[in-house]
Amino acid sequence: MAARLVHPGLVPARHRLPGGVRLLIREAQPQDAAALLDYIEAVSAESEFLTFAPGEFTLGVAAEADVLRQYAEADNQLYLLGLVEDAVAAVAILSASTRTRIRHSGELAMSVRRRFWGQGIGSLMLDTLIDWARATHIITKINLRVRADNQRAIRLYERKGFALEGTLRKELRVGERYFDNHCLGLEL
Repeated sequence: MAARLVHPGLVPARHRLPGGVRLLIREAQPQDAAALLDYIEAVSAESEFLTFAPGEFTLGVAAEADVLRQYAEADNQLYLLGLVEDAVAAVAILSASTRTRIRHSGELAMSVRRRFWGQGIGSLMLDTLIDWARATHIITKINLRVRADNQRAIRLYERKGFALEGTLRKELRVGERYFDNHCLGLEL
């Protein structure tokens, strides 16, 4: 049986942002691997809210393509790209297990390039991912971790229905400073 490389029902969507910028949201494909690795390196240098720093992702293009292929083939995982002028501007990932008892629960990770903050890209990416998760009839819970002082992101998640479920103290360390992470969840 041939592997499915696009999730059924997930149609690429085009959006117009403030200032006339056009955003395309679509599923990542193996051929996006090099662009994604460039994106990860760039975004890691733009924000200390992320759990990774520049130079910490060491996958090569072939290994990243394999990761993207695995997401595309899974029925309970999704790797979304937000593209502006064919460049990766945002990523939203839902990771989930194949284990029967926990495959209904996914972990969300999301990032947006700094120059696109405040333009609604994160909101559109989240809406797309949540709608897809509901349509799977597999995912019934989405979890995420967000740095406790990232108020802009917390407000976005709360607007989308996520609720605070706990706090992990001193989970992140940036230089000599420690930061708490909030755990948020959305029941679908």
